[in-house]
Amino acid sequence: MRRRPRRTVPAVIMAVVLLGVCVVTAISVVQLLLHQRPLVSYAALASAAHTTRWDSAAVAAGGGVLVLVGLVLLLAALLPGRPTVVPLRATEAGMDTGASRRSLRSTLRAAANSVDGVTATTLTVRGKKITAAVRTHRTAKEGLAEAVRAAISRRLDQISPATRPQVRVRVSAPRSTP
Repeated sequence: MRRRPRRTVPAVIMAVVLLGVCVVTAISVVQLLLHQRPLVSYAALASAAHTTRWDSAAVAAGGGVLVLVGLVLLLAALLPGRPTVVPLRATEAGMDTGASRRSLRSTLRAAANSVDGVTATTLTVRGKKITAAVRTHRTAKEGLAEAVRAAISRRLDQISPATRPQVRVRVSAPRSTP
């Protein structure tokens, strides 16, 4: 089971850049072989390389950009991403189970919306915290936060994650008109 996201975005960006460089190089080589004027002139590149000094600002800026891109790609490869799967408590010996964060979020949102008086719910699952921001049309919101917390806790008991997240509930109601 894949618990961490794949780093597809940095890989796709690098692949597209390298593919572009390879295509431009291949087009230029084919044009030289056909005795046509190349898309990128080797003579122009060679003369620019021979006239550029190592201590020029263009070389320092290009080197800095390449170092920055390399560090970003290295960090993207080494640092773990946000987990895509929340591990569940094992029911059988050796069985690895999990639920996607998206499905966990939607089932907990449905549990919060099932509470009487809740009109809308925004739910976030981050690490070991679940935050539910519920809206109601009631002017008296006493007891609603506890009811939503209890509904989410019952659903978490049914799902049984490996580590139980802390549930926070915020209730917002319209202002009463005088």
